[in-house]
Amino acid sequence: MKTLKYFIVLIGFISWAQPTFEAKVRSTTVAQNERFQVNFEMNFDGDNFVLPEIKDFDIVGGPFQSVQNSWINGVRSFAKSYGFMLQPKRKGKFVIPSATIEYKGEIVKTAPLTITVTEAKEVPKNPNDPNYKVGEGLHLVAEVSNNSPYINEPVTIVYKLYFDPRFVIRNAQESKTPKYKGFFSELIEIPELKAEKATFKGQQYGMVVWRKVVLYPLEKGTQQIEPLALDIEVQVPTGRRNFFMELEYAMANKTISAGDRSITVKDFPERNKPADFTGAIGENLKLDVSVNKKELKANESLELKLRVSGKGNIKLFSLPEQEFASVFEVFEPKHNENVKVPLSGMNGFTEDIYTLIPQYKGKYTIKPITFSYFDLKQKTYRTLSSDSLLIDVTEGPEQEVIADKGNLKTVVKTTAAKSFLGQLQVADLKPKNPKDFWNSKLYYLLVLLPLFLIPLVVFLNRRKVAWDADVVGNKKRKNNRLARKYLSSAKKQIGNKIPFYLAIERALHTFLKAKLQIETTDMDKENIAEILSSKNVEEETNTSFIALMEQCELARYAPDVEGEMEKQYQEALNVITDLNQQIKS
Repeated sequence: MKTLKYFIVLIGFISWAQPTFEAKVRSTTVAQNERFQVNFEMNFDGDNFVLPEIKDFDIVGGPFQSVQNSWINGVRSFAKSYGFMLQPKRKGKFVIPSATIEYKGEIVKTAPLTITVTEAKEVPKNPNDPNYKVGEGLHLVAEVSNNSPYINEPVTIVYKLYFDPRFVIRNAQESKTPKYKGFFSELIEIPELKAEKATFKGQQYGMVVWRKVVLYPLEKGTQQIEPLALDIEVQVPTGRRNFFMELEYAMANKTISAGDRSITVKDFPERNKPADFTGAIGENLKLDVSVNKKELKANESLELKLRVSGKGNIKLFSLPEQEFASVFEVFEPKHNENVKVPLSGMNGFTEDIYTLIPQYKGKYTIKPITFSYFDLKQKTYRTLSSDSLLIDVTEGPEQEVIADKGNLKTVVKTTAAKSFLGQLQVADLKPKNPKDFWNSKLYYLLVLLPLFLIPLVVFLNRRKVAWDADVVGNKKRKNNRLARKYLSSAKKQIGNKIPFYLAIERALHTFLKAKLQIETTDMDKENIAEILSSKNVEEETNTSFIALMEQCELARYAPDVEGEMEKQYQEALNVITDLNQQIKS
């Protein structure tokens, strides 16, 4: 009996020792309007988890990470998982590809997982059902300023989320973001989402302005605008009260969409269209042409600035190209812009700065420069023109035009003979005197060099042996390299929320492994705070590290804000640098 008991324990230990990594769902058949969670589970402590590219499902939650580690009757039980909440995009049979993780220097993969998506389920119209209440009390509306603009005319879209004032919105994030194909788009930053009272369909609602964008259509015809969709977690009042007479709430999830919109874009009228019109459109645009000097010598340079300013599609049109008299040497213009994009549309200026160098003495006229645009107020074309500019070249070779058999010739007339002797350079010539290689300094250097290299080779070999023997040091160096690698990966993922925060968390965990020799199973926030305090880490740095970990967890549920990701990436760099200086190991 005792032998049998040992045998059972041994079999259990062997089965635990085999690494398993699986993708699991509660059911492989889901409805199109149904969310489900996929868990990537393992029985070992792996690192560098890589989520596969999931094209046919929207990731609406996660990652949810869990670790379980226990000893029962002397047998260790370990489990670790990464969970993600998914929403199907359409009906059909789809495959979730293999996820990967690193374990003992090898890559372990899950088997692909096939999910069948069926028709959407009908939501029962039960007034007491939280899902029904959410469907009636949440609305996402896209307000379009102009459904029939001209090409390059600004169109503003304001996305407003209306909600029943009795609801408590716990979490909201974009599950589908429009790409605005066929438009030049500028997103207007909203510093903070603020709720306010509003009326929608004759009823009182709470309202949040979720997104503002200015669009500039680039081609004529009917242009489709993709819908914006939000995933929202809402606490809905049930109508019941608890023992303390407090109103009870039920949690519900809802995906709402602003719906497809279309805009019919008009082409510019052909009647009276100027020949130099390049697509500029605006209101009361101004043309300024100026030079920094009107009097100079030949072969000196002057700058001519051509600027268009005002309210219009400043970034989307090109300034007219200019031709100047042949007496000027002309360089490619330097282009500058200073444009702001409020909700009313672009305003500012765009300019080209030409560098001109006159070759001959004389007085030369720069002809008036013209610029045409379509005036949105008057719905007609306007052509602006500058004044002519007189340039006086006071010194230099003179240009003379004479007749030669009916043809014009240009003759350069100088006032005195010029000698080129001043331009000659004194040659520094040395006789060629080759030396024999035999018995030369180079010969003896090459002979003695190997003798000097022998001690160096011996020294480097001893260093390598000591380096290879330093197992703990090698592990620390490896983890430090991984931390830098993950921070580099996070920087590349700015703007892509879930991979960005996964990379930040990996970098933080890997750094702690390198500095403190702790494992993933010990990395709860309370334990980390105690360990850092025991290492005499400053309280401010300790608090910053824990706060950064919490920010990464919470940020997954917030709307995508690229500026916030930049800030958190810099915070991760700073806190790792501070810890590296303060932890003495």
